Amino acid sequence: VDTHLPGATLEQGLDVLEIMRNIHVFVARYHYNLNNQIFVEHVTMDSKVINTLHIRHVSNSIRTHGSGIMNTTVNFTYQYLKRKFVIFSQFLFDDHIKSKLMRDARWYKENAVSLHNMYPVDRAFTFNKDIRKLGVDANGLSYLDHFRVLVTEIGNAMGFVRMVRSGGMHYVSNAIKFIPDLNAENNLFATLTNTTQDSFSFETLEASKNLDFVIDTLKKNFAEGVDFFDLLTQVFAPEMQSARNTHLRWFYAIVPPMTLNFVEQIMTAKDMMGKKNGRNIYFTDDGFAIGVAYILRLLGQNAVFDGLHWFDSVRQKYSKEMQEIQTKLNNLPKKSKKAAEEEQTLTLSMNKCKLYSAEFDTLFYSFASACIFFDSKRSG
Repeated sequence: VDTHLPGATLEQGLDVLEIMRNIHVFVARYHYNLNNQIFVEHVTMDSKVINTLHIRHVSNSIRTHGSGIMNTTVNFTYQYLKRKFVIFSQFLFDDHIKSKLMRDARWYKENAVSLHNMYPVDRAFTFNKDIRKLGVDANGLSYLDHFRVLVTEIGNAMGFVRMVRSGGMHYVSNAIKFIPDLNAENNLFATLTNTTQDSFSFETLEASKNLDFVIDTLKKNFAEGVDFFDLLTQVFAPEMQSARNTHLRWFYAIVPPMTLNFVEQIMTAKDMMGKKNGRNIYFTDDGFAIGVAYILRLLGQNAVFDGLHWFDSVRQKYSKEMQEIQTKLNNLPKKSKKAAEEEQTLTLSMNKCKLYSAEFDTLFYSFASACIFFDSKRSG
């Protein structure tokens, strides 16, 4: 018979307490899936077991350690984000990066009408190439690669906060099911023990007060919950938009080349899934979309980024390329060896365009979903 008492150890899965203490390691080693609310461990050649973190695991941890770890988790996340935003600011303060972003932003503003208010994809490709010329590390990663990873880790931290809140709601909903009437008046047991004719012991009276307090806490948490996203937005937004951080105003201009960088990386990672000795294998990385949405909200740059119509520009580019390829396929001569080879090449190009287009659509949907988290307080 289940006594409904928390055990000394978790039933299964990772312990939120350990993740909280080593959040910098967790956000670097795990990839977040926005729709399923699950973290999947990064796969390397040495990996034989893949760990995952689900809402159920978080609920088990809260059941074991108590709901107090939720607020502690947010505090740890705040300290982590504070360190990461220092690096974030230093990157955008670099003269090479800042000058390129200012030049691109000014160029788009001057040519927006002739570009039909859509930031050109070719311009973003050129930006990527220029950043790579500044140098790469031993693993072949450019400065933009490292910046993308930084934004992704920030998004993973926010995803972890979201999962902890969802796990807390899961725990509370399971605990509240033992209370028959959620609309009952507060301090019910204390009132009953005080109004009855029987004299109860001091311990019984204190126990009734404690029980009322626990029930009241569960009812409040179940009815309201805490918007941790809003807390972490309010605490950082004023400083990020302050006069001494004006160099951050150009962040929106780096998002288009950064999304190109992201799509190329995740397509490579997915391609490795079919190979025996693949490295850096993963199939989801929604932390990037959450990170971009969160930072745009902090900087109040949602409107100016929307003005780039970036995802519309990408769709138009790949749609146009696929139409051109299809036209060439339709005009190929019949029964020719050269035509067969050309058809194969064009078919591969068509498939590549479809993959890129689908990946950008997936990123757009994740980004749009992530923006909803901050939409109630959305500014700029």
